[in-house]
Amino acid sequence: MTDDHRPAIPFDSYPDPALAYTLEDDAAVVTDVNEAFEAAVDAPLPESISGLFERFDRVESTGERDARAAIVRGDSVGIALDGPPGSYAVRHVRSDDDSGTLVFTSLAETPPIEPVGIDHVASIVSHDLRNPLDVAKAHRRAAAETGDSEHFEAMADAHDRMEAIISDVLTLARGEAVIDPARGVSIERAAEDAWQSVDTEGASLTVASGLAETTADPDRLRRLFENLFRNAVEHGSPSAGDADPADDTVAVVVEALEDGFAVADDGPGIPREERDAVFEAGYTTHDRGTGLGLAIVERIVEAHGWDIRLTDAERGGARFEIRFDHQTDT
Repeated sequence: MTDDHRPAIPFDSYPDPALAYTLEDDAAVVTDVNEAFEAAVDAPLPESISGLFERFDRVESTGERDARAAIVRGDSVGIALDGPPGSYAVRHVRSDDDSGTLVFTSLAETPPIEPVGIDHVASIVSHDLRNPLDVAKAHRRAAAETGDSEHFEAMADAHDRMEAIISDVLTLARGEAVIDPARGVSIERAAEDAWQSVDTEGASLTVASGLAETTADPDRLRRLFENLFRNAVEHGSPSAGDADPADDTVAVVVEALEDGFAVADDGPGIPREERDAVFEAGYTTHDRGTGLGLAIVERIVEAHGWDIRLTDAERGGARFEIRFDHQTDT
């Protein structure tokens, strides 16, 4: 498969080491590197991507093809490199012509007692990217049918969101629970923005009044909502339980708590004996699920110093209560 992606930021502005290439006779020829690459890789500039990869002892790709072939074919893959030059997670950004960029993130600070498997990183990426990717595909179809410019703007927003998600996943892969909190973050705005980033066809969202502002990392708060919404839509629809599948819709509500907020749905709910397990990475009861959504939610909650509790919603579904422990802004 070939995915056309234009880098979201200029090449010279990448904070991480980056390498630009162009395809010539089925070979990826290096055309430029940024200053961060020169500082990180203390070696002569390689002539080709293959030449660069030969400097590493281990080269793995998240795709079906090996890393070199994936780049030539234009596959959007993640690549793991390990060897004398260092350990890196590499993101492949393909342009809309025969060129592209490799962005390197050092894994030197990954705790040795918790090695990150490439399959685990790939699972997280594929899970979280599906939200904005589904939205982008829907707007692409609508744009083709109507030519309305607002659909192109929505596609651009979805692509920017994918860029942010990849950055967050790399942070998780490095074993860091880093957040960048800001004061006065609107919970209501975060929830509404997240709803637009999730494929929620057939579902409805109600955001209650009285939601406070809080000190939080805006991007990670939005990701928290995205994963809770996706969980509700995928697992909370009546057809996911014993209800009549003909009424395959789910209603999601964001409610205000005295010291936080709650997200509830009217689906079949989660049995008490499974409530601890749902936050474990890999646990899922859905055919297409990866079991990572709620694990990421718990990670974000813990990084903020908040608490999360899973209980029953008034309408029988699942209810996730997030409490700030007196961190709410006034």
